[in-house]
Amino acid sequence: MIPHSPYLPFDPDVSDYNVAFTHLSPWEFGGWKRESLSWKKGCYLHAGLNPPSPYRLSGPDALALLRDACINGFSTFSIGCSKHAVMCNAQGNVMADGMVLRTGEEDFTCFFLNPYIDYLAASGRYDVRGEDLSGKVFLFQVAGPRSLEVMEAATGENLRDIEFLWHRASTIRADGRDVPVRVFRLGVARTLAYEVHGRIEDAEAIYSALRAAGEPFGMERLGMQVYGMNHTEGGFAQSYIHFLPAYTQDAAFMDYLQGEADAFMSDLPGSAGPDIEKRYANPVELGWGHMIRFDHDFTGRAALERIMAGSHRRIVTLEWDQDAILDVYASQFRADADIEFMDFAANPVWTAHNSVVFSDDVFVGDTLVGISSGRVFSYYYRKMLSLAVLDPGHAEIGREVEVLWGSPDNRQKRIKAKVARFPYLDLPKNADIDVRSLDGAFAGKEAPSDQTVTLP
Repeated sequence: MIPHSPYLPFDPDVSDYNVAFTHLSPWEFGGWKRESLSWKKGCYLHAGLNPPSPYRLSGPDALALLRDACINGFSTFSIGCSKHAVMCNAQGNVMADGMVLRTGEEDFTCFFLNPYIDYLAASGRYDVRGEDLSGKVFLFQVAGPRSLEVMEAATGENLRDIEFLWHRASTIRADGRDVPVRVFRLGVARTLAYEVHGRIEDAEAIYSALRAAGEPFGMERLGMQVYGMNHTEGGFAQSYIHFLPAYTQDAAFMDYLQGEADAFMSDLPGSAGPDIEKRYANPVELGWGHMIRFDHDFTGRAALERIMAGSHRRIVTLEWDQDAILDVYASQFRADADIEFMDFAANPVWTAHNSVVFSDDVFVGDTLVGISSGRVFSYYYRKMLSLAVLDPGHAEIGREVEVLWGSPDNRQKRIKAKVARFPYLDLPKNADIDVRSLDGAFAGKEAPSDQTVTLP
C-alpha cells in the first residue's frame, strides 16, 4: 500500500495522484488551467515539494564547507539571509543547487543539496554535523500577487519587513494554538511568493490554516502536474526538469551513493538520446554566471574561469511553432504515420521514479546547436514553451531553430521554434517588488520585533 502524503490532509474529492516521493500527492485540484493562472492573477498553495531534501549543516566548519563547495560568495551572509547555493564538479558542471538558509552562527538549513552535501559532510575534511531532516520538517509554498495578503492573514502580523531571500520566525494560529513557523520570501513562480517552514507534526494543521486564510483571496491549491510548469515560464532552470546533476562525472561520489541515484537518472526520453552527459550543464550556461565569485577557491573554479573567458552557450526560451505542434496531434489519426505523442499540457516531470528529464536536440540546418527541455503549454500566453541552452551564435531573440521532437526509436519531426525573451514571464518579479507599498490589512503598520523559533 502506498500511503497518502503526510504533508497535507486527505481530500476525498481528489481523484488523481502521483507517487514520485513514495507517497500519494495530488496530481491536480481545480484543473491545470486554473492552477496555472494562479501565480499570475491570484495565488496558490503548494505542498507537493515535500520532502525537499531538507538538511541541517552545523558546526565550526559549516561555512568553510559551503565556501569550498559553492560558486557563491560568502563575504556577507547574515543570520536570516539565504543563498541559492550552486555546487560544481571539477569540470564545472552542476552537482547540486538549492537554497541555504543561515539560521545561526554555525547553523544552516539546506534544501535540494542532499545527497551531495551529505557526501561532503561525511568526507572527514570538516568539523561539521550533518542531519537529514526528511520526515521531520515541511515546506509549503504560497505564491502569486495576493500571497502577501494570505500570509499576513494566516500569521496575523505585518510581514513587510521580510526582503527577498530573507526569512524570519513567525506563528500561525492552527488547532487553537500559535504554531511556530519560519516565513521565507522566495518562490519559483517568479511573482511575489513565500515559503512556510515548520515541524512535520504541524504540517496538516498549518496547511489547513493557510488554505482557510487564502479562501477570501481566491487561492488555488497547486497539484504536481502544474508545479513543474512555472519553472519554464519563470526561467528557473531546475535539476531533473531542465538538466541533470553531473553525478556520473565524480566516481567517488557515485561509490558513495552505491547505486541509489540510478533510478533517477535512467529514464532519458527525447531526441537527445541516452547520452546522459548531454543533459549536464554548468552554471554559466544556466544563467547563473552572475552568482560566481572568484574571490575564493572552490571546486570547479578553474573550469568556470575558462568558460567565462570564452564563448559559451546561453539559456533562452523557445516558442514552438503552433502549426507544427498541431501536425503532431493530427498525425495520431494517420495509420502508420503517427509522430511520437506530445503529452498535453507538458512533458511529464514527476513519475514513479521521482522525475524524468525530456531533452530534445536543437538544430539549425544540419548543425546541432543546443538542447531543449522542460516543454510546457502556457495557458496564460497561449504558447508552447521550453528552455534551451544554445550556442551563442543562435541565442539572440528572434532567431529561428528546429527542435527535433521524438525519441530516436520513434517517428520524429522537426518543429520550428523561435528564440524568445528569457525569462518569459513578464510580470513584476519577486525580487523587484516593494511590499511596503502594497495594499492590505497591514499596509502602513509596523512589523513586529524579531522573534525566535525552535525548529529541527
